[in-house]
Amino acid sequence: MMLIAAGWIFILLLVGGLALDRTLTGLVTRNFDEQLGYMLTGMIGSAEIGPDGEVFFIRPLGDQRFLEPNSGLYWQIRAKGHEDFPSRSLWDRSLDVPEDHFDAQPHVYDSDQFQGEPLRVMERSIILPGSNTRWMFTVAASRKDLNVQIKIIRSILVYSFVALGFGLLLMAGLQTWYGLFPLRHVRRAIQKLRTTGGARVTQPLPKEVEPLVEELNALLSHTERQAEEARTHAGNLAHALKTPLTVVMNAATAKAPDLADTVIREAAVMRRQVDHHLARARAVGRRAAGMSRAEVWPSLEAVLRAVERLYENTRFDLDGNRQVCVALEKQDLEEMLGNLIENAAKYGGGSVFVTVDAEGHGGKNARLCEIWIEDDGMGIPEAERVRIFDRGARLDTGKPGTGLGLAIVRDVAEIYGGTVELDESEDLGGLLVKLKLPRAVG
Repeated sequence: MMLIAAGWIFILLLVGGLALDRTLTGLVTRNFDEQLGYMLTGMIGSAEIGPDGEVFFIRPLGDQRFLEPNSGLYWQIRAKGHEDFPSRSLWDRSLDVPEDHFDAQPHVYDSDQFQGEPLRVMERSIILPGSNTRWMFTVAASRKDLNVQIKIIRSILVYSFVALGFGLLLMAGLQTWYGLFPLRHVRRAIQKLRTTGGARVTQPLPKEVEPLVEELNALLSHTERQAEEARTHAGNLAHALKTPLTVVMNAATAKAPDLADTVIREAAVMRRQVDHHLARARAVGRRAAGMSRAEVWPSLEAVLRAVERLYENTRFDLDGNRQVCVALEKQDLEEMLGNLIENAAKYGGGSVFVTVDAEGHGGKNARLCEIWIEDDGMGIPEAERVRIFDRGARLDTGKPGTGLGLAIVRDVAEIYGGTVELDESEDLGGLLVKLKLPRAVG
């Protein structure tokens, strides 16, 4: 911030100083030229042609310096075929004025024709009454006084802008220090949080950093929630594995004759529990990774292509909004859709109907995308629609399965802020699964 401020201050002061220098020196120079113009006008107004055809002044010029040799103020009248008519201040010198051009208006320029004495020269061509001769009236003044004034102006500008630059840098430094000072409070609060083992930043802090502190507390809450979820997952998994391990341990200790069958059965139970908790852990990790986004239609098509190979005699219909996106990871979306569509094909009577965004965009649940999966099977009694979400719960044990599909769908949907509900399909007569997922923003 200080480097950027110093850079901009330098650039702006440099540009402003150059502009101001150009303006002030131009004003001083124009004022100097106006004085020369007054003298030139006085010369022309006092000049007449004498009987011998030469120019002369009917009244003397008012400035005494024209009479003092080498005074720094000079005039001269020159014409082709005539002798020069110079001021006494020129003494034995003359102004080198070209005769081959005509200046109808005053022409001013700088000249170095006198060694060690730079001149500011103004000239004008005049044809006086009673003469056809083109006379060149010239007045010149030393630039020493003008250069001294310009030098004084520039020195004042330099000192003033240097002081202004240092003052601005000092103010920028103080502003930066004062503006960033509240962050030191945040640093001390975080240090205290780390050393004391606190969970939130609670001490009063300046208003400038309140949004930062709020986000920090939100991050701490999010991290604490993740840690609690991880502890819960670990505890649930440990509890779920404890009973099968006890059964295996007891069978092995008693040297039961069906030990092998017991190990196989309980190992399958443990594998189901591990798969279930791994699915939840993956969903939590993906949700915490950042803003998730998945297109529903391509994921549905991919799932249907896979399920159609397993259930070739089942007819699948897909309809609804092709553009909707949900705030989920693609892998989790496809895992939920795969479980639900495979269940519909497995337990249905041969028809599966999937509707995307069933509630449309204008309903009260416009924030959510509702996906319906319907089948023409036997359905699930209303009294069993809550229990069926329990881990390992199965109503039809005659078909292969682990009883974890709906539990995984429910847990993953809830992790992302969605829900899953069971109902009766009015069109097909079987089960209707309503999967509600949050829409992606933008």
